[in-house]
Amino acid sequence: MSSSPSYVQYVLEQLSELEDIRCRAMMGEYLIYYRQKLVGGIYNNQFLVKPILSAINYVQTPEYTIPYAGAKPMLLVPHLDSRSFVAGLLEVMYPDIPLPKPKKKKT
Repeated sequence: MSSSPSYVQYVLEQLSELEDIRCRAMMGEYLIYYRQKLVGGIYNNQFLVKPILSAINYVQTPEYTIPYAGAKPMLLVPHLDSRSFVAGLLEVMYPDIPLPKPKKKKT
């Protein structure tokens, strides 16, 4: 089941306090990037982030879900109705997420 455009728009509105948020469609779901780093995604109308320690500590009562068959569990973002909570979560996570690896040039 893919996420609805209205839910994706809602999540992006909740993230509007942050600069440099990018959403990329991927096979019916959406990847969320914050300042060029992949922080999570929208799967089955749920906003999920990487389950890194800083995010788990920020959330305090983590709830995990599997975004799709064969995937590792991800952290369900609670309090999505609070823009400041969601912005704080991504800000706390940012330093702990590695930069994407550069793409290799085709030869």
